[in-house]
Amino acid sequence: MAKRVQVVLRQDVKKLGQADDLVEVAPGYARNYLIPQNLANFATPGILKQVEQRKEKERQRQLAILKEAQDRKTALETIGRFTIRKQVGEGEAIFGTVTAQDVVDVVKETTGQEIDRRGVVLPDDISRIGFYQTEVRLHPEVTANIEIQVASL
Repeated sequence: MAKRVQVVLRQDVKKLGQADDLVEVAPGYARNYLIPQNLANFATPGILKQVEQRKEKERQRQLAILKEAQDRKTALETIGRFTIRKQVGEGEAIFGTVTAQDVVDVVKETTGQEIDRRGVVLPDDISRIGFYQTEVRLHPEVTANIEIQVASL
């Protein structure tokens, strides 16, 4: 009997691997647990080909998402400056604060682009009217730098 057998995981298995990984396990573990629980299939040429096709489709999908994020970055940085209107008191101090949701709203209003508010990084010192640099994370690898102008109503 073989010392190890190769199986392709159908689902993530803790301490073994992710879905579609090719792993070597003991024959008893494969035969008595992984295969009956529908967690893995024995590695055959056909299954390996299917796995490669799925991985290629996923890679293409990730590239498309990255390209779209880069296009959105170019669009945001081309516009460059967005204006947020707030009520102003003495000494040009604003009432309330400028939030990430304010930035999301002004970007959507100006460009029609949806951005995630959790990706907006605001400077801590927005308390007066003026210009502030803001970072918008559109993708783990793509960050756009835009300028926010806080102005009076």
